[in-house]
Amino acid sequence: MTICFKSIGTILTPFKRKEGMPIQSRGSKGIKGTIKLKREYSDGLLDLEKFSHIYLIYHFHKSKGFDLQVIPFLDDKLHGVFATRAPRRPNSIGISVVKLISIKDNILEIENVDMLDGTLLLDIKPYIAQFDIHNIEKSGWINNLT
Repeated sequence: MTICFKSIGTILTPFKRKEGMPIQSRGSKGIKGTIKLKREYSDGLLDLEKFSHIYLIYHFHKSKGFDLQVIPFLDDKLHGVFATRAPRRPNSIGISVVKLISIKDNILEIENVDMLDGTLLLDIKPYIAQFDIHNIEKSGWINNLT
């Protein structure tokens, strides 16, 4: 089955190349970016300003192909791609939690960006602590890092 998504906007960041870009949004504290939402989606922003953080779902537009097993940045052992956050994935979809600074018309100012400039945005969802924070029992291979 083929699924086709339309981008709802573009994420603008200071990162023109993968080199030097943070690998997670928690590692990019204070780095600002901008979302240019397509105007036809502006009405969907109603009440979003009431949230301090949002999820961005986006396309890894510079990632070509995929590997089912990868050696992630933080480890030297092979893991299944679904046990990592590696960008070379079967569907090249990324997700980040960023701080929402402001919304003016169809422009969102955000902070803690970890994606490349020009990344195509697929969706925005509010981060809701009551739903999104879980008591974690296991964190996989990350627990073995020293």
